[in-house]
Amino acid sequence: MKIQRPPHDPAAREHAGGYRLTGAVSRLAVLSVFACWAQAAPAQDQGAVQPVVDRRLVEGRGLAHNYPEDRGISVHPSVIFADDFETGMLGERWDEANRADEDVLALVDDSAFGAPVGHRSLRVTATLGRNTGGGLTKWFESADVLYIRFYTKFDLQCDYVHHFCTLRANRSLLGGDRWSGFGGAGLLPDGGRRFSTAIEPWGEWGQWPPPGRWNFYSYWHTMHPSPDGKYWGNSVRPAEQPTIERDRWISVELMLRHNTPGLADGEQAFWIDGELRGHWKGYNWRSHPELMANAFTLESYVTDRWTSQPINIVYFDNVVIAREYIGPASP
Repeated sequence: MKIQRPPHDPAAREHAGGYRLTGAVSRLAVLSVFACWAQAAPAQDQGAVQPVVDRRLVEGRGLAHNYPEDRGISVHPSVIFADDFETGMLGERWDEANRADEDVLALVDDSAFGAPVGHRSLRVTATLGRNTGGGLTKWFESADVLYIRFYTKFDLQCDYVHHFCTLRANRSLLGGDRWSGFGGAGLLPDGGRRFSTAIEPWGEWGQWPPPGRWNFYSYWHTMHPSPDGKYWGNSVRPAEQPTIERDRWISVELMLRHNTPGLADGEQAFWIDGELRGHWKGYNWRSHPELMANAFTLESYVTDRWTSQPINIVYFDNVVIAREYIGPASP
C-alpha cells in the first residue's frame, strides 16, 4: 500500500453542522490501490480491495443518450433524481443547502463559455478567510447499485480543493437517522450507521498541477487507520491518468455497489467523459442491510490547508442519480 494522505484537520471536513436551513431549501491497464496512511490494525482488513481486471464495465453512451441535453431524463424508470439547473430557484429540487448566500452559491448562465447542455449551471465560490465554499445535498430512496453523474468545470484560476462530491449512507431517510452518515471525521465508522465515498481531485502534495487528478476518498467500517490511531479517508485511484483540465466542462460519473452484509463484495468505479478510469472490488461497506447510500452532496470545499489562491470557483451542472449507467449527456 502507498501513502496517500495525511490525517486531516478534525475541523476540516465532516461539517454536518455547517448545513443550515435556507427557506425552501430544507436541511483500468494496471490500477493501483492506495490506502490513506496505510498501517493495518489486526481488526481491520482492507486486503480484499483490489482493481477489477477480469471484467469491463460499460463505457461511452448510457441511458442519457436518448435524452438530448438531459431533457426529460427524469421519466426514465431507472432515474431516481435529476437536476439540470435550467428552471426553478436555487436548490429547489434539493433538500439541504450549505451556504446558499449569493456570494457562495449562485445559478449563472454559462452558455457563452461552453456549457455542455442548456444555459444555467450552479457556481460555487470559495473565498479564503470568508468561507469554505458550499453545496447542495439530496436524500433519496437507494438501490443495490447506484450511478451518479454530474458535470463540473474548474475555473481557470481554481487551486486545489480540499474535498468534493460525496455519496453517504445513512440509517434511514427519517429524523436523526438521515444524518447518521454525516460527521465522524477521524473515527472508525460503525458498519450499521455510516459509510461514504467521495470523488474528488487530489494534488499529490503539490506534485500535480491544480486541481490534481481524480481519486476516490472513502470511509467504511473495515478501513485502515492512520499512524495517529485515527481514521481518515482511504483512497484509491488509477496508477496513470491525466491531470484534470481547468476551464473545461467534464462529465464525472461514479458507481457504488452495496456489499452483502458481512461480505467484502462491494464495488466502486468512476468514469470521466464516458471513459472508465477505475473499478475496484472487495469493499465491506456495511454490516447491516438497512444501511444504504442515500444522500449525495454536490459541493466544492476549500481550505487554506491545500489552497493559496484567494478565490476558487467551481461550476456544476446536469446531475443525475440512477440505477444504471448514465453516460455523458447527448447534445
